[in-house]
Amino acid sequence: MSTPFPFTAVVGQDDLRLALLLNAVSPAVGGVLVRGEKGTAKSTAVRALSALMPEVDVVPGCRFSCDPHSPDPGCPDGPHEPGAGVARPARMVELPVGASEDRLVGALDIERALAEGVKAFEPGLLADAHRGILYVDEVNLLHDHLVDLLLDAAAMGASYVEREGVSVRHASRFLLVGTMNPEEGELRPQLLDRFGLTVEVSASREPDQRVEVVRRRLAHDDDPAGFAARWADEEAAVRARIAAARELLPSVRLGDGALRQIAATCAAFEVDGMRADIVMARTATALAAWAGRTDVLAEDVRQAALLALPHRRRRNPFDAPGLDEDKLDETLEEFGGQDGDGGGDDDPDPGPDGPGGPGGQPEPDDAPRGDGDAAARPEAGEGGEPRPSGAGEQSPVRAAEPFRTKVLSVPGLGEGVAGRRSRARTEHGRTTGARRPRGALTKLHLAATVQAAAPHQRARGRSGRGLVVRRDDLRQATREGREGNLVLFVVDASGSMAARQRMGAVKGAVLSLLLDAYQRRDKVGLVTFRGAAADVALPPTSSVDAAAARLESLPTGGRTPLAAGLLRAHEVLRVERLRDPARRALVVVVTDGRATGGPEPVALAGRAARLFAAEGVASVVVDCESGPVRLGLAGRLADELGGTAVTLDELRADAIAGLVRDVQGTRRAA
Repeated sequence: MSTPFPFTAVVGQDDLRLALLLNAVSPAVGGVLVRGEKGTAKSTAVRALSALMPEVDVVPGCRFSCDPHSPDPGCPDGPHEPGAGVARPARMVELPVGASEDRLVGALDIERALAEGVKAFEPGLLADAHRGILYVDEVNLLHDHLVDLLLDAAAMGASYVEREGVSVRHASRFLLVGTMNPEEGELRPQLLDRFGLTVEVSASREPDQRVEVVRRRLAHDDDPAGFAARWADEEAAVRARIAAARELLPSVRLGDGALRQIAATCAAFEVDGMRADIVMARTATALAAWAGRTDVLAEDVRQAALLALPHRRRRNPFDAPGLDEDKLDETLEEFGGQDGDGGGDDDPDPGPDGPGGPGGQPEPDDAPRGDGDAAARPEAGEGGEPRPSGAGEQSPVRAAEPFRTKVLSVPGLGEGVAGRRSRARTEHGRTTGARRPRGALTKLHLAATVQAAAPHQRARGRSGRGLVVRRDDLRQATREGREGNLVLFVVDASGSMAARQRMGAVKGAVLSLLLDAYQRRDKVGLVTFRGAAADVALPPTSSVDAAAARLESLPTGGRTPLAAGLLRAHEVLRVERLRDPARRALVVVVTDGRATGGPEPVALAGRAARLFAAEGVASVVVDCESGPVRLGLAGRLADELGGTAVTLDELRADAIAGLVRDVQGTRRAA
């Protein structure tokens, strides 16, 4: 068994360590979501936390970790009589992104259930994580049906498994910890709100600290056991402090003054619902217990707000996470000092280790909050204004405000990744038929199974009421649901397209469809062409934050290499088909149809367009030609693509949605 990296040996990342420790003190805080770039010790810190968690008493032999002092009356392994138990370390269970539903919630033995009428149940990860930690790395990439199951378990504290009238329920209360890289896509709002706290992490820019990170990592890799032994005293001290804080927690007083500050802060930042108030109250109480105090102070409320509110104040995915700390301080000052508590005017002694102790309060020179997108805006100038990226270029134009779009869908019945857009054969959805299972049975079609087994009952010697079922009788249910698609924009950013109003509308439409894609679990890509070449400005992604930054800094100017843009888009689709062959695409070309530069540019563009038509890719051309004399080049391009065209005046949300519906109708008729 490998020796984990010690929690106390993690360099920096004070907010991350504090958030994890507060959940260890009070699991009711609701877990932690860790957002940050790769290589920032997210997973290392989370895995190290389990070694600090106090042991739990369990009923001997119970697969569901029942508390011997208060056993679950509905435990599948029960009933258990209250009594003495056995102590074991708290578990940390990892949920793989590609896990199946059966692996998460458990699986029933369908054959025994049908033939013998017994609930032969094999527990899943939700049972293993009960009274421990459930860790999901890359939680933003988790499939929707697994997210739904996590939401249900987190809300009810129990997991339900139901298969064709046979049901099992067991307790499942766990500390949910997730890590994610925002560049790979955002998290569903429902799951985002289930995390009590959120932390933004980034790599230190201080050379001395980076040196220490490397030194400790190499020392651990060379001798894990020896490295852990050197940190054993620090680990024991933190473990003892967690236990002491847990004992002190019921005695912590949350006065009316602190409650007013919490309520006023949540109201000032316009967070939805009341969960934020409750989480802030629990976090502030845990902070006081961690500091060894029985009163909640203003500094606890402030730190609780910084941990509990950033992910709850976002109105849409384009909003950067974070809080205005000046506004926070003003709110706390305005509502502080009432009823003699929560005022924060005094500077109480926080103890020898400060309010956070090991991994406590962040230092003032730590990485600022709420600017996680700064690295994604390399072309931003002072004041956040974009600046030109080359001579002769016009300054990037800001996108129009995003708007709600109508549903776009690709015709036919696909088999792509689960989503919320086009019709597809999926593992989840309404049942449309049955077939023999290929591999393990996941969704039983009861009627078809009974129909297959019924003719053979006499030959199998059936004598009782039970149905004699063999494996060959089992039938897998076929289901129809929704899939996610790839919407690839090919945008002409040349000089002929550089009118500010025109490009603002184009960017606004792209952002609007990207927001819709985020909600429907799609991918969106952006290819631009200008000057002498074409660029992939936005590789196929679900990350709305990265998309907004790339589109905002998109420059314009130069000649119009239309053929290069189409060929680059074709290459993007080719690569995506290799990565995900089942995901279907819709290509939207935004251009005036002009092609300049090089020999026979118009003919080259036509040949490139015919590649899409030959492969049956659904496409639409947004005609941006202006002026009293129109050449109709965009219409010709649409014909070459096998799609249709619309003028720039129709470049609105309802116009684009209606156009795609027309494209679908044309393809169906063909």
